[in-house]
Amino acid sequence: METATAVLAQRIGAVIRRASKKRASDWWYSPHMAATSSAIAERLPLADLILEVRDARVPLSSKYELLKNFPSPLRRIVVLNKMDLANSSRTKFLNFLQAKVRELKKMDNSCSTAAIMLVGIPNAGKSALANSLHNIGRISAAEKGKLKHAVVSSQPCETKDISSLKIASNPNVYVLDTPGVLPPDISDFETGSKLALIGTLRDSLAGKKQLAQLFLSILDSGREYKQWENLSTSGSGRLSVDFREEYSGSSEIETRRKRQYPSDHTQDFIVQDVRRVLYESISSTCVNLRCRKEVLRLIELQLAALRKPFRIPLELGEEDACIRVSEKLLNLYRIGRLGHFTLDSIPNPKDIDLHDTS
Repeated sequence: METATAVLAQRIGAVIRRASKKRASDWWYSPHMAATSSAIAERLPLADLILEVRDARVPLSSKYELLKNFPSPLRRIVVLNKMDLANSSRTKFLNFLQAKVRELKKMDNSCSTAAIMLVGIPNAGKSALANSLHNIGRISAAEKGKLKHAVVSSQPCETKDISSLKIASNPNVYVLDTPGVLPPDISDFETGSKLALIGTLRDSLAGKKQLAQLFLSILDSGREYKQWENLSTSGSGRLSVDFREEYSGSSEIETRRKRQYPSDHTQDFIVQDVRRVLYESISSTCVNLRCRKEVLRLIELQLAALRKPFRIPLELGEEDACIRVSEKLLNLYRIGRLGHFTLDSIPNPKDIDLHDTS
């Protein structure tokens, strides 16, 4: 029998596939994105170095399709972004890029100015990386003047044009930040569902509740939640009916309390409450993770229970409350407050060829 995660992923993947086939969105491979693809393809041979930015949560699924036919792996570096990098790590990375540029310049005896092109799918963090390199490069070079920044947004497809930022001197190195480009269509269900879950695609396409269900199915079947055991206030033998009653959110006390808390769900005390509810919901209910129906039922209970820690108003309708919970839950997952998940099945590192274009 298929797991709940597989079923939910297939449902979302099917929606993504239909949307990509029909271009059922004003931003999915729109005329502007098609023109951007052509512009990037024209500039690729002119760049001294190509940085392919992938999302570390889906290092295989976030492969940039436009590089399929790019001939030179020596001029291409795969960067796994969305990892917790300290400033010192980014400085080392800039030094590495400068050394790589000098090496390439010695090989072709060209001018002292180099261009590094950042490419990748939407929302992989290209603009944030460009800004980081730019800031560090300008500071280290003691250059004056107002810093020019690439626009950074949590929403995909916000970068509209190819922009140039200087990141180093001696030799002069410029980074070209490019708009994210989706493939013309995504036929693989699994890839589509993963890209939707991490926020590469807009939530309205697959639905916030459906994406939240997929995340919860992954959390419930893993081990990440066990690190929150110290937050639990319940006994170990509590039944699922107790869980439903405790977090039903129907008390008058909660009605009075909810006005005492601000609406920012990323605050530590709210995040801790969310973690506790999720831990207790999984550990206190005897759910057979191989039984799809039981897991789906647990997910529905979790979405209902999370109304309390997220301080969702009781007067809000059930469906609207579920959407609000789903939205906040997805946000916490995407900013790393609910653990770190690698969604792709990664083989042994020595067997991975990040330059494979097949």
